[in-house]
Amino acid sequence: MKSDKPVKRRSYNSSRRRAQAEENRSAIVRAARDLFIAQGYGRTTIADIADSAGVSVETIYAAFVNKPTLLHKAWDITVGGDDQDVIFHERPEVVAIRNEPDLAKRLMLHATFVTQTATRIAPFQLMVQSAAEAEPAAAAMLEEIGRQRLAGMTVMAAGAAKTQQLGVPEDECRDVIWSMTDGMLWHRLVNERGWSNERFAEWLGGMWVHLLVRR
Repeated sequence: MKSDKPVKRRSYNSSRRRAQAEENRSAIVRAARDLFIAQGYGRTTIADIADSAGVSVETIYAAFVNKPTLLHKAWDITVGGDDQDVIFHERPEVVAIRNEPDLAKRLMLHATFVTQTATRIAPFQLMVQSAAEAEPAAAAMLEEIGRQRLAGMTVMAAGAAKTQQLGVPEDECRDVIWSMTDGMLWHRLVNERGWSNERFAEWLGGMWVHLLVRR
């Protein structure tokens, strides 16, 4: 005999599904970043990334479409250090540096920050540089990285000029800092020549103060 009571159906937890999807996306991007750095962009396949992230190949294609998109997403979490969708030069730690009124102190703080972030950014940039000649996606990414850095240094130089403590033209300040923050200088002195991060940060900041601050 059938019961007249309504059948209780388990409600679908859509919020849990969204959370799981976000966890998968994060795992995929981090796996892609680590594999790109470890074995190169060209050698890394979507199947490699799926295996490392613990998801299916179909899940990756559904979420990111292709490998170049993953390269861009991997750069985003590398430069920011997390999954937050915040422009680099608008992050609180960067804004705090720009708000330092003494330009010499500001440049020293920025040198310390550049050194701290170089440990994660430089390996990615070196990977992109090595892949750029053979991989169009890497070449495009390298150009994008350069544009992003230039935009950030433009903001910084404009702020430096407003202090009225700058001893060189604003565009020269921008270009000097831009030329010394691509990760290669840090890589050569720290990884190849054995400098400590502390020594590098002190030297870099001192160089900027010497070259850029009005005496």
